[in-house]
Amino acid sequence: MATVSKCTGTLRDLQLALQLKIEELRQRDALIDELELELDTKDDLIRQLQIELDRYRSSSQQALSSQETANTGAAVQTAFASDEPLRIKRQAISAEPSGLDPAKLTDVTLTSYLKTKESGELIQKALMNNDFMKHLEHGQILTIMDCMYPTTLSKGCCVIQEGDDGSTVYVLEEGMVEVTKQGKTLCTIGPGKVFGELAILYNCTRTASVTALTDIKLWAIDRQNFQTIMMRSGVIKHSQYMDFLRSIPSFQSLPEDGLSKLADVLEETHYGDSDYIIRQGATGDTFFIISEGQVKVSQQNSPSDEQVTVTTLSKGDWFGEQALKGEDVRTASYTAVGDVTCLVIDRESFKQLIGGLDEVKKKQCENNEVKEKLQAEADFFSSVSLNDFNTICTLGMGGFSRVELVQLKNETNRSFALKVLKKRHIVDTSQQGHILSERHIMMEAHSPFIVRLYRTFKDSKFLYMLLEACLGGELWTLLRDKGSFDDSTTRFYTGCVIEALAFLHTRGIIYRDLKPENIILDNRGYAKLVDFGFAKKVGLGKKTWTFCGTPEYVAPEIILNKGHDSSADCWSLGILIFELLSGSPPFSGSDPMMTYNIILRGIDMIEFPKKITKSAATLIKRLCRDNPSERIGNQKNGVKDIQKHK
Repeated sequence: MATVSKCTGTLRDLQLALQLKIEELRQRDALIDELELELDTKDDLIRQLQIELDRYRSSSQQALSSQETANTGAAVQTAFASDEPLRIKRQAISAEPSGLDPAKLTDVTLTSYLKTKESGELIQKALMNNDFMKHLEHGQILTIMDCMYPTTLSKGCCVIQEGDDGSTVYVLEEGMVEVTKQGKTLCTIGPGKVFGELAILYNCTRTASVTALTDIKLWAIDRQNFQTIMMRSGVIKHSQYMDFLRSIPSFQSLPEDGLSKLADVLEETHYGDSDYIIRQGATGDTFFIISEGQVKVSQQNSPSDEQVTVTTLSKGDWFGEQALKGEDVRTASYTAVGDVTCLVIDRESFKQLIGGLDEVKKKQCENNEVKEKLQAEADFFSSVSLNDFNTICTLGMGGFSRVELVQLKNETNRSFALKVLKKRHIVDTSQQGHILSERHIMMEAHSPFIVRLYRTFKDSKFLYMLLEACLGGELWTLLRDKGSFDDSTTRFYTGCVIEALAFLHTRGIIYRDLKPENIILDNRGYAKLVDFGFAKKVGLGKKTWTFCGTPEYVAPEIILNKGHDSSADCWSLGILIFELLSGSPPFSGSDPMMTYNIILRGIDMIEFPKKITKSAATLIKRLCRDNPSERIGNQKNGVKDIQKHK
């Protein structure tokens, strides 16, 4: 009996000890949560202080610049210096990855809503008059109009609430609305106007409130439907063009990326009944593929003879092929039978794109010595753990991460940068895919112009990336302190960036977030690309559709959701060169939507500062062509064309 009671007592003691331990652990967890919250608050404070410090440095720099300018008597420059924007680090934007599979887009059914003729015309006119929508193709505008659904609201109702997440764009048909920001009235909007368009590009918080001043009638479309329309028209068209090109014998030996570039540069040309497309005897440099209608082919044996019909060509047939190989004297006349649409490419465009594509791109092979060195390095890092490092100090703070300088406890001469990311933030912002892609790409990126990633770790709260330590600082800081760079400095940093992009592009990887903030310097001053959160392996000749990048650096095809490839990096390189030479990017508005609208107007609408030389301006303009196929760096010689540019 005594033994039983002794056992019961021991069990009670153990249960009590266990409860005490559980309570102790709960309190410890609560304390950790409290400390983490405090750390988050301090992180935010550090970021705010950093912004204030950047502002202070910028204004000091401007004051100093103004003083120097006043001393030299150049009053005009003083006025220019005072207008220069404060340099604050820019946050990149990434939409949630599109759930749309390009291969299945043709099967997606869009819902259309019945409209009167007047309503349809009002919507179409509103879209055509909008700074952003007017850049869409006519067919896309008609489909958007067709898919807009009606909604009505009473006077005083809120259409858009400042600070809310938005995913809908509206066209106002009847009534009036008022736009307010932080309680202040900005303007009133009447019928026939579009508002809320930023929300159809990516998930973002509304920057202003819109309230009904009267009873109103609206037409609306959400982001998912809008992006389906945008993607579908581009994907179907590109797929049709690729099929046409594959059916032509001389193009069948071309690699997929060569065909894809040709498909991008084909232009649709329309002809009416009996219009001459080609006249016999004329010299030509143009090749035609019939995409709609029929074309009559006729010949004349001598000037006095009648034209004799030889054959009739229809959809999918082509003519004028010899013109791509050299000066071609046309041996027959080609005339439209009814309405005809042809896809057209000229000899110059063809030569630029295809001239050397039959030479298979030679990938840089790593020799055995390099392979052995990389294998030994991988073996070493696979055996280290987080506990093997001492933290020295914090190197920097990001949007949802911080970077610590760490060193190995048993080899204090070996230092690294440890990037610490909050798991919670990654999940909340659906960035899991981006993080996995970043890890995979960086682990394989063995280029001296890309920051090395040696190893990753994780625990219950954080992900850790063990990176090469580059202690020369950020190019952004250098640019902020100097204001702008001269030609030779810009050439040097651009040269480093081109080497990194060439390494990525030959492997079918696009970077997508080029800017001074993402370029850091090593101890010798060489520039390296860092932060591969938006990089993606798409493969050669393939495209992707997720909206991402920093507003001032985003290429027009990303804004218009046409699908983008490595040529988007060529565009960003042009923006980078402009910013390094002048101190600010060419396209910049008071809000992202305004910036995108300025980008869509094109580089030719930008006035270049005098400090940008003529040859630099030429290169920038060739990198920032609206049509990706026309961009230098995206043609037959790839980056060599940029490297050879004077």
